[in-house]
Formats: sequence, structure tokens, C-alpha cells
Amino acid sequence: MTARCSKIIILGGRGMLGSDLALACREQGIKGQVLDLPEFDITNSQQLKEAVASAETIVNCAAYTNVDGAESEYDLAYAVNAEAVGQLGNIAHNAGKWVLHISTDFVFDGKSKRPYVETDTPNPISKYGASKLAGEQLLVESRCRHCIMRVEWTYGLGGNNFVTKLVKRAKTDKKLKVVDDQIGSPTATTEVAKVICKLLQRKPDGLFHFASDGYVSRFEMAKFIFDKLNMSVDLSSCKTGDFHGAAARPLNSRFDCGKIKALLGEPIEPWQGPLERFLRQLQL
Repeated sequence: MTARCSKIIILGGRGMLGSDLALACREQGIKGQVLDLPEFDITNSQQLKEAVASAETIVNCAAYTNVDGAESEYDLAYAVNAEAVGQLGNIAHNAGKWVLHISTDFVFDGKSKRPYVETDTPNPISKYGASKLAGEQLLVESRCRHCIMRVEWTYGLGGNNFVTKLVKRAKTDKKLKVVDDQIGSPTATTEVAKVICKLLQRKPDGLFHFASDGYVSRFEMAKFIFDKLNMSVDLSSCKTGDFHGAAARPLNSRFDCGKIKALLGEPIEPWQGPLERFLRQLQL
């Protein structure tokens, strides 16, 4: 394995996914280097050229991820999520390097009545989603060898996410409302990292959806979390329309992961197992 991917550069390697990927690479014996702010800025073309030159394979976990913030900071979101990705693709194309890029369910409007497949037409309803879709498109246009991996509802120890925010709120507010009309698959960044390591061995081309197996509403996910943590919370359900955030959220974030399952040749673990393991870590 290490002979085929002996030099991995992880852009955004100190973020929630990047940090778990760096650990997974070490455990797999994959030699890698982490690049992230403040010493590395993906929007700096010279730093990007130097990073690509030093790597055999580039994994891009770097992203502007503040969904609501992107509504007022679109220039910054576009610079990180789109322009820099296109630039990465152009540099990688000229250098003959393969890129694995992480994208999101926010490229869809969430109006589909079924899980999304890779061939479905994107239609983002937020500026964050628009910036991520633009990044995908620019990467494709660069004609570099690449793999785009869309993930959803991710959580991990290395960053803020729905799980950690919910648990933090419940420690001070015992009466909570959670939406029951957003449906998706809670997906641990540790699970995403494991799959990325497998993709690094195969270096496939194209677009893949990945999420933990099974679907749940945010409300039912919250019930599961508080049950496993034995937290006493007065939890009630509400609708997304009851909240007035800056950015719209897709109601249906379900992915059909048949394509990546066929590539890996193995099933994907249901969402409950990784989430329960994560909650045990939070209690330590």
C-alpha cells in the first residue's frame, strides 16, 4: 500500500475530517503531510504549487464550512471552496497528479423524494452549497485526474458539529426543539477517513456519494444521542421553517451509496454504531 501512495498531502489537515484522516493514514502506514492554516493557505497559488509538487496524491479537506456565514461572506467562501479548488485542479493537471476532493450534500436542494445518486442534477439553495458546487465544476474543468467524494451530516472530535453543539446546549438548556423534517445519515469523520484510505489505494476517477448506512431525522438523531448519554432533556420536534437562519437547508440529504459500495466491495456500517462509539468518546 505505502509503495503506491507513499506521499499524501492533506489540505485542511487540522480540521474535523482532516485530523481524523491524518490519524487513519498513520495507522495504515501511509506517509502523509498535513497542511493547514496559519502556515498554509489554499488560496495562495504559490503555496498550492509547492504543495502539489511535493506530493504524489492530494486530498483536499480544506473548506469554508460556515453555512450561514457564507450568505454574507460569499467572496471568501467562493475563494476557498471554488477558486482554490479549480486552481488546485489546474496545477495537478499540469503535474500529472491525482486529487481526491471532499464535497457535500448541500449541492442539492433536498426536494427529491428518494436518495440522491451521483447522476442527479445539483441545485444548491444556499451560497455555501453554490460555492461547493462551483468547486466541483472547476475541478472537473481542470481535466486533472480526480475523485470527488460527497459526504453529509459529518461529526467528529476535531470540530463543531450537530452532535457536539446539541450536547453542549443540553448541558445548560433542558428544554430543546429539534427539526424533524430534515432527513439524512449521521456520518462520523472517522468512517469517512477509513474510506478515503481505501480510495487512496485504488485512485478511482469520478464522483461518489458516501454516508453511513440508514436514514434518520435530526429529531430522532437527537433522541438517540440523549438516550445513549442518559441525559434528561425535554425534547420536542419542530419544522425547519420555524427557524430563521441566514441559509436554507436541504430537507432531504439522503444519499444512495450503491456506487461506492460496489467499488469497495463491502457493506457500509449503519449510522448507529459509529455515533454510539463517538458518544462514548465524548464521555471520557
